[in-house]
Amino acid sequence: MGVGPRARPCWHPPGPYTDDATTVGSTPALSCKGVTLTATQSLKILLVGGSGFVSGALARLALSYGHRVWAVTRGQRPLAPGITGIVADRRNRPAFAQAIANTGARWDLVVDCVGFEPDDAAQDLAVFRERAEHLVFVSTDFVYDPDHRRFPQSEETDHYLSEGYGGLKRACELVFLQAETKPLAWTILRPCHIYGPGSLLGCLPLHSRDADLLARLRRGEPLKLVGGGHFLQQPILAADLAATILSCYGNRNSHGQIYLTAGPEIIESWQYYQLIAETLGVPLQVEEIPVGQFLAEQPDRRSFICHRIYDLSKLRTHSLHSPATPIRDGLRQHVTSLLEQTNHAI
Repeated sequence: MGVGPRARPCWHPPGPYTDDATTVGSTPALSCKGVTLTATQSLKILLVGGSGFVSGALARLALSYGHRVWAVTRGQRPLAPGITGIVADRRNRPAFAQAIANTGARWDLVVDCVGFEPDDAAQDLAVFRERAEHLVFVSTDFVYDPDHRRFPQSEETDHYLSEGYGGLKRACELVFLQAETKPLAWTILRPCHIYGPGSLLGCLPLHSRDADLLARLRRGEPLKLVGGGHFLQQPILAADLAATILSCYGNRNSHGQIYLTAGPEIIESWQYYQLIAETLGVPLQVEEIPVGQFLAEQPDRRSFICHRIYDLSKLRTHSLHSPATPIRDGLRQHVTSLLEQTNHAI
C-alpha cells in the first residue's frame, strides 16, 4: 500500500505556546523552541532505575544544571560520570530499603523511572516518605481502555485498564492516590511514546523498538505496520520529558496531580517512519497488517493498537514545562545517535 501524501503536515494541538521566558516552579524555562530550562538552585536528585533510557536523559539534564544526582541500579551497567551509584535490586525489598538508609541522605527530588507494579509504588512511599521532599512517578499513557478513549484524551476517565502493562501502571497510580503520603509530595506523569538517543526506534507493531529498523529501511524492506500505520501518535523526546519531570519540583500545583505528557505534534504512525526514512535519504514502503488479523493473533496487545493523542492543557495551566521539540528534529537526533553507535553517517 502507499504511505500517503509525503507533504501531509504534522498537526500542532492548540495551546498557549510562547517563546518568552517563564518560571516553572523554581526553574526558569522557555516553553517553546526546545529544552532550555536553567536551574536557579542546586538540588539533590535520586533516580530509581538510573541506567535506563529516560533516567539517562534525566541525569544528563540534571547534571547540566549543576544538580547532584544519585541513581539506584542493580549495578549491571556503568553510570555516567558525575552520578553517585547505589547498588540494590528493588525487588529485594528489605535490601533496597537498607541500601537507601545506608546513604544517610535526604533528597529534594526522587524520580521512579521504572516502577510498574503496585508493590513498587508502595515501596516508594515506605522508603522515601521521610527521605525526600517530592517524588515523581513515571506511569504511561497506556493506562486508558482503548475502547473508551476520547480524542484528545484528558487525564480524567472512568475507563482504565485493569490488566497487562497499562493495568499494572494504573494500579501503581492508585497506590499514590489512596495512601497517606505526607510529608512526601508526589506527581505522576503519563508519557506517550518516548523516543530519543539511548533507545531503539519504533512506535507501532510490528516495528516497535526495532533494533533492525534502520537496516530494514536502508535495504528497501517494506515495514509491516498494523492498520497501515494510520494510528495517531504524539511522541515525546526523552529530553523534553526530563525537563517536565524537573519542572515539577518547587511547583505546588503539581503536588498530588497526574499529568499527560506528550510532544507538540500529532502525526500518523507511518509519518514517524517516513521522517526516519527521510533522515536516512531512503524511501519508505509500508505493508499493511489488517487490525482485525493482528488482534486475532495477538489479543494481549489490544491496548497498544489505538490513537494516542492528548489534551495537555492541564500541564500548561499548572505551569509545568511543555514539551516543544519538533518531531522531525527529535527523530534526526535519535537516528544520528544510532548511526554514531555503528560508525555510519547520514
